[in-house]
Formats: sequence, structure tokens, C-alpha cells
Amino acid sequence: MYPVNFDYHRASSVQEALTMMAENPDLKVIAGGHSLLPAMRLRLAQPPALLDVFGLEELRGIRREGDVFVVGAMTTHAQVLRSELPLFPEVAHEVGDPMVRNRGTIGGSLAHADPSADYPAAALALGVEFVIRGLGGERVVPADEMFVGMFESAVQPGELLTHIRIPATVQGCAYEKFKHPASHYAIAGVAVVRHADGQIRAAYTGAGEKAERLTLLEERLNAGQPAGEGLVDAGGLLGDRFASPEYRAHLVDVLAGRAAARV
Repeated sequence: MYPVNFDYHRASSVQEALTMMAENPDLKVIAGGHSLLPAMRLRLAQPPALLDVFGLEELRGIRREGDVFVVGAMTTHAQVLRSELPLFPEVAHEVGDPMVRNRGTIGGSLAHADPSADYPAAALALGVEFVIRGLGGERVVPADEMFVGMFESAVQPGELLTHIRIPATVQGCAYEKFKHPASHYAIAGVAVVRHADGQIRAAYTGAGEKAERLTLLEERLNAGQPAGEGLVDAGGLLGDRFASPEYRAHLVDVLAGRAAARV
């Protein structure tokens, strides 16, 4: 199937992109395109116009500023995979295949907020900050406020996620995943990070409508206890032909134990 006709625009700067978005609210921003284009081909999404920001150099690259890595939103998964970032390279290895990793972007994935994506769990466990820019200025959103719901992030209409700030000093980190056999998306995934102060943050993805913190796991590990079981309530999890809510809850327990053993 082919997508419906649409207009195509390419921004030459972030400021131009924001101006174009303000002038045409129907514009749909496209980065790597691995989420939007398949939906358009199936006509599940029918935007009248696309705004391509993939080529914006000001949104690319990884640099260290003191104890923080600043990552441009258009940095590809392949670039993340080859970087010295904590945890994210391990997670990037789990994203799609080489073709996807060479075109897809970290910012596009995080802003898209797919409930089965890998990066959101890592972002929550690391406690990253998201730099979001609109015509009215720039704001910084903590990871705990970024993922609002299924395919819904804190990025508002008329705004762009420009950079991600990632702590550079962590003592240990791990990501464990049980993946869908075809898409390789997470049926369940758990990220655990021991921060510079010794405190542990953890999060899961794939099992619910959005990635969330594993607060019970954090409490147990920070108290010197084993990960244990019953970390999430199956009543709030997703169910499909690949995994019931109860099985997803079991997977979270198992994956959390494996990840915790590696940090």
C-alpha cells in the first residue's frame, strides 16, 4: 500500500523548523522515519505535510560537558552504539537491525514514546534530562516527566526535542530484554543503573502503556536486598498473543534479577 499524497519540507535550522511548525500546525516532524513511514504506508497515519529535521547538524553529535554527556536528538543509533555513553550503547545494540540503527535517531525514538521501545527504560534509569525547544524558548524536562502515555511524550505541538543530557559518572548499568521474535521490540525490558552516589534507579519498558520506574526494585536494591518477585502489578500491564499481563509481570521480575546482578 502507498501513503496518501503529502507535501515535503526540509528545515535548514532549528529556528526555521520551529517557525514552519508555527505557521503550519498540520506539519508532522520526521527524523529517521522508521516509525512514521511504515504507518503512512499502511495509511494508519495520513499527515498532509512532513517536516524533515534529520539533516540538522546542530542536532547531531555527542559531547561531554563536565559530568554530563550532551547528545543531539538527531544522533543515530549507530553513533550511540559506538559511543562512550553509559548504558545507551548496550541498549542501542538491541534496536532493530543495522539498517534501522544507521538511520533511526535517539531523539526520534524517545519523543515517539513507543511503549515497547528500548531507550525510555534507559532514560528513566539514568535520570536523563530532555532539552525541548519552542518559539517561546527552551525548557528542560526530567526523565520522570517525559513519558506521558502510549505514544505520548512531554514534547508539545510546535516543539522539538533538541538534546538529551545523560549523566557521565555512573558506577554500573545493565539492560535486559525479552524481545518480540519478528519486530525485536521489547515484550519486556528492564534497565538498572547504579549512580555515582551509590543509589540505584531502575525502569521497565514493553510491559505497560509507557515506560515506568521500578520503584519497588529500587527500594529493595538500595536496602541491600535481592530483586525478588512481584515488582509490578499484572493488572496494569498489556496483554496480547505473545504475552499475557501475568507473563509480562513474570518477565519483569526475571529480567530485573538479571540486570541487578550485573550492576
